[in-house]
Amino acid sequence: MVQRGFGGSEIAEVIHYAPRIVLPYRPRLIVLYAGDNDLAAGKSPQTVFRDYQSFVALVRSTLPETRIVFLSIKPSGARWALVEKVRAANALVREYSATHAGLIYVDTFTPMLGADGLPRDELYLEDRLHLTPRGYALWRELLAPVIGRFGR
Repeated sequence: MVQRGFGGSEIAEVIHYAPRIVLPYRPRLIVLYAGDNDLAAGKSPQTVFRDYQSFVALVRSTLPETRIVFLSIKPSGARWALVEKVRAANALVREYSATHAGLIYVDTFTPMLGADGLPRDELYLEDRLHLTPRGYALWRELLAPVIGRFGR
């Protein structure tokens, strides 16, 4: 496994750096978490979706058999004002993934909500944006079946 994440990025930056830090490794599976910062910067759900499609097209042009896993944009208390945009962007990517081979959508949004419909505090640091080890453990749990099925 090669980890190539960088914090604070938007999808356009992922696209810019992917030819240098992703594609040369010829991965069979790419896990992408993106869109959160895009929405916070004022981009629309449709722009997030179009940028995701551009990322998919870039990967497919070089690695047509590589599967792409999109981790849904998480709900966070710090950005709760954007929750409807998060839901909309996630829905666009989920629907697109359901109709395109090799694209896998993993819902992290729903399991990160409590019974009250709000983000579960124990999954977030004090900033209510970044994840605690427990939050990352939940993501690992949700990703494990996908990695087990497609990543080996």
